[in-house]
Amino acid sequence: MADSRIQQRDAYELILEAIDTGVYRPGDRLVESELAERFGVSRTPIREALQRLETQSLLRRDGRSLIVSSLDHSQLSELYVVRGELEGLAARLAARHATPEEVRVLRDMLEADHGLIGNPDAMSRANRRFHRQIHLASHNRFLIQQLDLVHRSMALLATTSISAEGRSQDTLREHAAIVTAIAAGDGDAAYLALRDHISNAYVTRLKLDARAAEAQG
Repeated sequence: MADSRIQQRDAYELILEAIDTGVYRPGDRLVESELAERFGVSRTPIREALQRLETQSLLRRDGRSLIVSSLDHSQLSELYVVRGELEGLAARLAARHATPEEVRVLRDMLEADHGLIGNPDAMSRANRRFHRQIHLASHNRFLIQQLDLVHRSMALLATTSISAEGRSQDTLREHAAIVTAIAAGDGDAAYLALRDHISNAYVTRLKLDARAAEAQG
């Protein structure tokens, strides 16, 4: 029974990571047998993992098949509203509770990320690590759980806003403002800096989506 539970958890995490890293993108069909072969896991935990992902709305039914979900305009707006408030709260709490070591890690991340400009995929991964570090620095387990759910839904976005021209540099400047506020223990400034950061990312995404729609039209 224990092995079955471990396989189920591993299958879920493997599929979720594959969606998060763009191996499977919105609209892609997930086939149980192919997933089992790819990940070296039996079909039963794969099936259970797919059911869990469907329950979380990360997958949706298309006839008898499951495909990776996508977000419409309204869902995207709702997601960014929630993300902005929760991320801002995490920054506010981090300003109160982050240890000197956690602040140092954030600064080190920021410095290292300057070397990733021009590599949108690497910048996107670094951006997730940076935000995750702020979540952890909030020292609030319930907030971290909710942010994990939000970031799972972010995996349903086919592209990263960091891929937009100039967005990498803007992201790093915004991250620097967030870290400065957290290091100063200024919760209000940290909240506003991170909420503005999410708002700017949302504006960039809307522009990218508009251009993509125009190109298709």
